[in-house]
Amino acid sequence: MKKINLLVLMVALTVTSGCANSSALIKASSTSSRKDVFQETTKGGSIPAGFADMMTYISFKTHKPGAFSAKDVHGTPEYRLLINIDGQSTQLQGSLSEENIDSRLLMEEAGNGIRYHFKKGFRLKAGAHRIVVASPDDGFAVEHQIVLPEGISSELVLEPIYGEVAGKPRPGFYGATRFSEGLEGFRVMLNGKPLQ
Repeated sequence: MKKINLLVLMVALTVTSGCANSSALIKASSTSSRKDVFQETTKGGSIPAGFADMMTYISFKTHKPGAFSAKDVHGTPEYRLLINIDGQSTQLQGSLSEENIDSRLLMEEAGNGIRYHFKKGFRLKAGAHRIVVASPDDGFAVEHQIVLPEGISSELVLEPIYGEVAGKPRPGFYGATRFSEGLEGFRVMLNGKPLQ
């Protein structure tokens, strides 16, 4: 019994610590400590010597507005993502559209909801950078070190990690996720390679 209680306590502390770390990272990343790290840009054109371009693409689905609360910004134009690179931050506003995928299809984005598309270009010095991408409204942040080669336009793609479907799992569906369970994080890929 003591072992079980200790295990439950360790799991609870791990979850609390993860939430606390994300909250602290979101808070620290929300304001710019620098303004000279990047310039926002569009794809195309020549890249100056010593610099690199990075196009960022993010797409995911959320529930429709008002599904859980009148104050909930999910499914509205007010929903934002935060990107911080080496201390300089910016907020991203997505384009959104209603999307209804037949719910009989057994896929994580099946059902009626709102699709967000985010796209932003950055020009910054070639080399190593620390990047944080956060969803303050969902309470999570991901942080990675990236290396951008000089003179190259790289692609940073973030794929959604949705919450696990609640309830008793059915055979073959253990660990199934759905957009309706909320956004819990991102898988991050730079030029097609996953970042750890």
